[in-house]
Amino acid sequence: MSSTEWFQRAPEPAVDLTAGWSVTPSMTADLTRLRHDLAALVERSRPVVDKTELDELLLVFEELASNGLRHGQPPVQVVVVAIPTGWLLDVSDAAAESPPVPSHHRDPATGGMGLSLVAVLSAAHGWIVDGGRKHIWARLAAGSPTPGSGSTVVPTPRAPA
Repeated sequence: MSSTEWFQRAPEPAVDLTAGWSVTPSMTADLTRLRHDLAALVERSRPVVDKTELDELLLVFEELASNGLRHGQPPVQVVVVAIPTGWLLDVSDAAAESPPVPSHHRDPATGGMGLSLVAVLSAAHGWIVDGGRKHIWARLAAGSPTPGSGSTVVPTPRAPA
């Protein structure tokens, strides 16, 4: 998907989120440790064909999780599930009435480009409301070039605030 818009739709394929790696960060400072934990888990459980795929997974994890912490309502839960074609990331929070709103026409130096970046790096993305919680999800491809990704250079994730 080349669009950076975020539409309300369920992820495809449908995935059992209880089968994934799940964490509940309480502050952005937690994300550095959790990012390292996720990298170690992925490296142990699934051979990564190319380091760029892992870097993209970690960047999308950090962007969606930090958005949940900054703009959502606690508790924020992050789930990462390995699927046959890559990974599905799902970040949920209690702000069901607040849809994701990508920043358009903003100077990237001022920040706020996370959702647009996630949209470009993911094979598919969207959001749903389920059980009174907003779920923002992204599906990342593994083993082949990421649709929409025109570059293999991934920026280093920002340091925790």
